Amino acid sequence: MAQQKGSVVKAAGMIMVAMVISRILGYLRDVIIYAQFGQNRITDAYNAAFSIPDFLYMLLVGGALSSAFIPVFSSLVARKQEEEAWRVASILLNVILVLLVVGITIGVVFTPQLIYLLVPGFKGDSFTLTVALTRIMFAQAFFMALNGIATGILNSYKHFFSPALGSVLYNLAIIIVGLILSPYFGIAGFSIGVVVGAMINFGVQVPVLLRLGLKYRFSFDVRNVHVRKIASLMLPVLVGLSVTHFNLFVSQNLASTLPPGIVAALKAGQRLMQLPIGIFGIAVAVAVFPTLTSHAALDEIQEFKRTMSLGMRSVIFLTLPAAAGLVALRIPIIRFLYEWGLFTHQDTLDIAEALLYYSLGVFAYSAIQVLNRSFYALHDTRTPVTTGVITIILNIVLNFILIKPMQHGGLALAYSIAGIFNMLLLLGILRKKIGAINGRQMVSSFSISLLSSLIMAGVSYYTALYLERVLDLSIKFNQGLQVTAAVTVGAGVYGLLALLFKQEEARLVVDIFKRRFARRRARAG
Repeated sequence: MAQQKGSVVKAAGMIMVAMVISRILGYLRDVIIYAQFGQNRITDAYNAAFSIPDFLYMLLVGGALSSAFIPVFSSLVARKQEEEAWRVASILLNVILVLLVVGITIGVVFTPQLIYLLVPGFKGDSFTLTVALTRIMFAQAFFMALNGIATGILNSYKHFFSPALGSVLYNLAIIIVGLILSPYFGIAGFSIGVVVGAMINFGVQVPVLLRLGLKYRFSFDVRNVHVRKIASLMLPVLVGLSVTHFNLFVSQNLASTLPPGIVAALKAGQRLMQLPIGIFGIAVAVAVFPTLTSHAALDEIQEFKRTMSLGMRSVIFLTLPAAAGLVALRIPIIRFLYEWGLFTHQDTLDIAEALLYYSLGVFAYSAIQVLNRSFYALHDTRTPVTTGVITIILNIVLNFILIKPMQHGGLALAYSIAGIFNMLLLLGILRKKIGAINGRQMVSSFSISLLSSLIMAGVSYYTALYLERVLDLSIKFNQGLQVTAAVTVGAGVYGLLALLFKQEEARLVVDIFKRRFARRRARAG
């Protein structure tokens, strides 16, 4: 048991390290592209070119892996039915590849028409460039599909290193190939790098698949009971993914009518907004999910409610200050991260406006991670999909309403309002489903965290403002010093306020660090 736990911890640590390295390389990739080409219609075209190939990949592979393939394949392997597991994997792979080839062929032939629907504001050279980049990117979808199936198989066999390495090499390949080819092909060099990265991502997994005894079958037996089970489990997720991407298409459609560089600015703002969601929201949700599932299985409703409530309060406790910090320090952070080469201060201001409004929804999208898993623990997968569809429709309506008075800030605000609505709707449905959910305690915790976050944001803002007056911010080191000092002071103030208000969530975080410190001392001793 101890050995098994150690292997899980080792795997989790490996994946986390790979994710951090991959995110750093992803940031470095964006910095290089923006520094070399600026934030304009060229980088708008590059970002827009990902949309249709990504949609094909997520529709045919992302939904399959996230909802059905991995659990079905893993259960067959666990029951020592490896022949059947490989048969199911082969059938699924064959069907997906055929659908991808058909989809890619149609996409390549009708790329101009699709791009016109996606970004009608692009004209002349911008339109032609987006068409060319999209056609290059279609090849990425094919190799990412192979990679997706391979990753699912390897994870089922508890092999994590190759997929983790592949994600790092993917971004590294984009950077290297892009830098080599961009002097000859412009930004298309980075699009070629995306395809090369996808090939390498899959290629590093092939030797491990062969060592496992790869058993490929040329079969299209879609009547196989396990394949049919995967298809039935995929359906709700596919609906949700389709509507989600349709919302993305509408947002890009409207953003393309705005000044050059705005599509890229929205993408960069959303990437920054997603950081606290990925670090805190998803981490807490994944941590509480097994406990929620256990309480639900044993019909321990009161314990289920308490765990859900603590998860919600912990997520909000961690993400509200992160969002407030992004709002208060948005210009110093973006200036430090992105202002290199052709990236101008006006580009910083464009991203900062998007980040301001995106940040308002950080706590809601983080809380949704916990709420969705609460419904999954209760064996209810329809409610999150249904509420998601309703929310996305609201988002689209708000896009059309807010874009005129607020430009791209309105698109970001629409996204945040829709997220808050989704969170409240899920809370209401969950309360109706299981009864009182410690609502007063959650509201009280939210109010205290919000007050502390606002104070923290004020302190961080004025710390940065003071340093702006005394430091020469034309020097990149001083920009980093300004951000680091403001974040450190703000985090210290928030921590002191949390302890002063005696929040349960603060004590939980402190207890976690105490236990870790005690374990380290014990090992050292």
